[in-house]
Amino acid sequence: MREEKIVIGEKYPLDGMLTLPEVGEKFPAVVLVHGSGSSDMDSKIYAVTPFKDIAEGLAKLGVATIRYDKRTFTHGRQVLKDYKKNITVNEETIEDAIFAKELLQKDVRINPNQIYVAGLSLGGLLAPRMTAEGDFAGTIILAGSPRRIEEAIMDQQNEFLANSKGLIKWLGSKQIAKMHEKFKNIDNMTDEEAMNTKFVGGTTYYYKKEMASKPARNYLENSDKPVLVMHGERDVQVSLKKDFEAYKEILVNHPDATFKLYPGLGHVFTKTENTQVSKALKDFKRPGQTVEPVVIKDIAEWVIARG
Repeated sequence: MREEKIVIGEKYPLDGMLTLPEVGEKFPAVVLVHGSGSSDMDSKIYAVTPFKDIAEGLAKLGVATIRYDKRTFTHGRQVLKDYKKNITVNEETIEDAIFAKELLQKDVRINPNQIYVAGLSLGGLLAPRMTAEGDFAGTIILAGSPRRIEEAIMDQQNEFLANSKGLIKWLGSKQIAKMHEKFKNIDNMTDEEAMNTKFVGGTTYYYKKEMASKPARNYLENSDKPVLVMHGERDVQVSLKKDFEAYKEILVNHPDATFKLYPGLGHVFTKTENTQVSKALKDFKRPGQTVEPVVIKDIAEWVIARG
């Protein structure tokens, strides 16, 4: 395995890592794209570093990767200042994935026709859109959802309330009810109204309105590029029935769609006994966790088989 420091983008330069197999040339490659929130290049969540695990594992199996700090991790304040009320997933996530692909295409060690995008969580939701807009060779969806993001958020919140008690449950139900009411009204908001309705983290409801206008289903139904959908059976942040099975329904007539379900694995494909979203953070804090080797092996075999 070889690792080389790289920089993604110019206006918002991001530190990153190109990870290559030790020997050979014209490698297939994968661009790793973060989930929601601000994340470093390893997509570190407390004790887990899923992108580091995947990058190092794929390199040993003949596949190169690029991973990089998320734009809001490095330039969060500046990005919010520059875009103010109208920031979308394009400025937050999609542009940098495409910049990473363009960097790979210029590297003589990479096969320019075999560059895939692999999105985790929110990145998985966006992966079909990135494949279309960035002309990637195919799509890898890791713990993603084809639904609108607010639907997944409402499910998580309702599950949290169901497992809460007393004052926390009472206060939470009031706040969540207000948020749900706004979610229901997103499609009726004008762009201006959405831009002037605050959400969290400096974003507005326009962030979600723009995302909802470009649903994953549309991209998946109108593309014949290969798709790999991967899901942990114990994932408490996306749903086996509403998300993983929904991808199967959407892609039922697709010429090259592969589905992988992993018993005993959670949202970042590590082993878990957890079954409650309220305990997800505690689960990420357990030391010694790594992405299960079978997941990395399946990605590598899928990519190489399409070379």
